[in-house]
Amino acid sequence: MTTKLIASMLFAGAAAGAVAFGPVAMAEPAPPPCVNADGSACSDLGTAGPGGATGQIPGGPGGTAGPGGASGVIPGGPGGAAGPEGATGSIPGGPGGTAGPGGASGCIPNVGCATVPGMR
Repeated sequence: MTTKLIASMLFAGAAAGAVAFGPVAMAEPAPPPCVNADGSACSDLGTAGPGGATGQIPGGPGGTAGPGGASGVIPGGPGGAAGPEGATGSIPGGPGGTAGPGGASGCIPNVGCATVPGMR
């Protein structure tokens, strides 16, 4: 493809996006505030700032992220964490593992476990 053709396609895509989303951006009045199905106001589900962010859906998944790494979990489901020194994760009743500069290890139920030394 020529540069002219690619530029034309890019411009056409941007124009189509502007036309499609223009009415939403200019909508009056502003969208209504968040309301739960029972009519109560939505709660604060998270925070964000220079040190990182955290969020939790009541009774559902939650997580944190910041300069030191990130972690997340789904109640009754998978969870994990990652940072500068490695990562770990698991699924209840299922596989789990950890990896970092010192090596990696993991287990699969009814199969076994393995460990691989790192490069330190």
